[in-house]
Amino acid sequence: MSFAEVHREMLDLFPSRPSAVLDIGAGSGRDAAALAGLGHRVLAVEPTAELRSLGRRIHADRAIEWIDDSLPELRVLRGRDERFDLILLTAVWMHLDSRQRESAMAGIAGLLAPGGQVFLSLRHGPVPAGRRMFDVSPDETTALGRHHGLDRVRLAEREDLHGRPGVRWSCLGLRRNADAG
Repeated sequence: MSFAEVHREMLDLFPSRPSAVLDIGAGSGRDAAALAGLGHRVLAVEPTAELRSLGRRIHADRAIEWIDDSLPELRVLRGRDERFDLILLTAVWMHLDSRQRESAMAGIAGLLAPGGQVFLSLRHGPVPAGRRMFDVSPDETTALGRHHGLDRVRLAEREDLHGRPGVRWSCLGLRRNADAG
């Protein structure tokens, strides 16, 4: 799947000028590479060494900085004192339990520049064998974001791009409001 297919519901909200972008749970770097190709400064966070290595190799021509870090703490990232205009969490959020989501949202909100945006996707439907996933609603995530100074800018629902039976996705956009610290 291409970057444009995965993010089609939110693309018009992505920054058009070169911006600081954080891709949390970057995997092998599809989104990070596409955003770097658009002129953004991209930091890809991926806790799995094999995926980081693959991403570095297949996207060696892109200006992507890769770091080993993970939600909910983001210990390495928090120590860097950086702020981002865009934070992506593609197919990541539903792997965190409720306590981890609370902690992670606080950290993510603190990493956003004024007016910065977070885009995340939530998987709904049967959990594959051997996977850890939670049923996380867009309303719960919106309320959690609001508690941390983030306002919902868009919610879109879509089918599963892989055509898996019973699986659907919610795409949620949040923006740091003007009153947030």
